[in-house]
Amino acid sequence: MKPQSGDLFDEPLPDRPAAPSVAPLAERCRPRDLPEMRLPASVAGPASLLGRAIAADRVPSLVLWGPPGTGKTTLARIIAARTKSRFLAFSAVIAGVKEIREVLEESRRLAARGEKTLLFVDEIHRFNRAQQDVFLPYVESGAATLVGATTENPSFELNGALLSRMRVVVLPPLSRDDLAEILRRAAEEPGRGLGGRVTLGEGAVDWLVGFSDGDARRALNALETAADHAGEGAILTAELLGEIYSRKSLLFDKSGEEHYNLISALHKSIRDSDADASIYWLARMLEAGEDPLFVARRLVRASTEDVGLADPNALRLALAARDAVHFLGMPEGALALAEAAVYLALAPKSNALYTAYSAAAKEVAARPNEPPPKAILNAPTTMMKSEGYGAGYVYAHDTAEGTAGLTCLPDAVAGHRYYVPKGAGREVDMKRRLDELHALRGRLAKERKRS
Repeated sequence: MKPQSGDLFDEPLPDRPAAPSVAPLAERCRPRDLPEMRLPASVAGPASLLGRAIAADRVPSLVLWGPPGTGKTTLARIIAARTKSRFLAFSAVIAGVKEIREVLEESRRLAARGEKTLLFVDEIHRFNRAQQDVFLPYVESGAATLVGATTENPSFELNGALLSRMRVVVLPPLSRDDLAEILRRAAEEPGRGLGGRVTLGEGAVDWLVGFSDGDARRALNALETAADHAGEGAILTAELLGEIYSRKSLLFDKSGEEHYNLISALHKSIRDSDADASIYWLARMLEAGEDPLFVARRLVRASTEDVGLADPNALRLALAARDAVHFLGMPEGALALAEAAVYLALAPKSNALYTAYSAAAKEVAARPNEPPPKAILNAPTTMMKSEGYGAGYVYAHDTAEGTAGLTCLPDAVAGHRYYVPKGAGREVDMKRRLDELHALRGRLAKERKRS
């Protein structure tokens, strides 16, 4: 496979004239220089690091990170047009390491003659960490300038050695106003745009902006498709667009960062007792095709971590929702998950169990493995009895109080209180009961010592 070069980024060759009416609208409307891009001045303005680097023709290796349709590829094209370097473009979806290694070796030879190479790799996160190592010596030596584009968090998807040698440029999501202006210009501008072939009527811009999920390419593709469908002179309205596009494809990558962002949003909405946000994020994931059992697992976790014994029924309901998904499948099982999510959001909250277990686990990790007190050990053999196993044990059910006040923790942590109820929901009663038991067990322990 040859690297993509002239056809993508250079001016059309004389024997292959441009045919703007054939190119997609999103391609025709692509910005051609930095002032056309809707980027904050801090990202690409004349005084920004990137702006100064481009002006000085000293662009370092970069990672362009941002949501789909925010201008990563466009920015790479502009850098290519402004830099005095040989420009080569690859997509990590179709390119192999062998081809890229050959290009990098050629770049090393050219660098020895003073010629610079800028290598653009779209969707660089699709290379695994071992494959990314191929770039490292060339970036480090300056034989090639690497510009990678990714929708995924570079700190998760790029290996540390490569990332430390690149500058991350974060492209923020396009605002609703940005997208609205892009759509209006595309509809009206002659040549590059539709030239008024259709009119954006009532609610059309807002509908397209909502449909696009912040992706300018998606918005322009939707506008062009609707214009082709409606025909010359049509007035596009929100109602007409809704008929053309009966269902939008939600932004969601079940294996990427968005997968973790949305499940985090659901869990934290439940924790903050926001039932409306909980049902919204649940719907966002399920309607986009998330595995319902993955969601069910997180609901079970929330029931123990954030509700706990403040409402013991929360765990039962979360497990019932999981079973309902198994039994009904989807989409019917979505309502069981919704029931659990809303219940958990409205339930009284306590992380006392989570805090107690974390404290106990930390203690276990920090201290030697000490044996239990001998009084609470079984003594099935004569030798064990002679060693004091079971000595002083009192059967709790034989006492009037229901507890003998035995010391059940190892000596090093005796008296530690790990579970401290917050006093919410059912934990009001549990806190009162726990305080009574601590006092009673302490009194009985003292009496046992005196006797």
